[in-house]
Amino acid sequence: MTSPLISPAEAAAYGDLPSPAPHTDAELAALLDLLTAPRTRIATVVVGHGRDTASRSAAAAFAEAWRAHGRLPALAVVDWPESAASWLRAANRFTAEEPDAWVVAAAPLGWAQMSRRLRHSTDWDPARTYGFAALGDSRVPALAGPETLQGMRGVAADGSTWTIDRGWVTQQVTGPSADDSPRGTL
Repeated sequence: MTSPLISPAEAAAYGDLPSPAPHTDAELAALLDLLTAPRTRIATVVVGHGRDTASRSAAAAFAEAWRAHGRLPALAVVDWPESAASWLRAANRFTAEEPDAWVVAAAPLGWAQMSRRLRHSTDWDPARTYGFAALGDSRVPALAGPETLQGMRGVAADGSTWTIDRGWVTQQVTGPSADDSPRGTL
């Protein structure tokens, strides 16, 4: 069985990946809208985050907003380092509670590493996973590998949404001037 870890050479091939920026009010509101939209049937969530300041803050803000929205508290809040020896302990904690959805705030490389471990070692479903803006970078599915993040959705800082499909990140325009057509790939 091959290791799901991303080698330093493989990560370097994608250049310097940005650190997560502090989340915006529009980003948080759009993420809540995605998770509470009619017919989503999402009652329980697990929140995962990297250990950088912006990711910790976004995860805490989401957990607080989720409760304020009248939802059950997050089943778990799981963090992980930007680099680890195997990621298995964090992956097992992230999937132990079997939520309706997972919410992720993390740096691109850390999430690519974590998602590879999740797909390799757990029953995690990326189509039930929602991310903050930093994860809408096209290099994330490229680093994570084919099909690893298929169906994952998230939000951009401006409140628009994105979806990962066949290795592409496609951003959707939302709001009063939107026609719900794809704005393009990132």
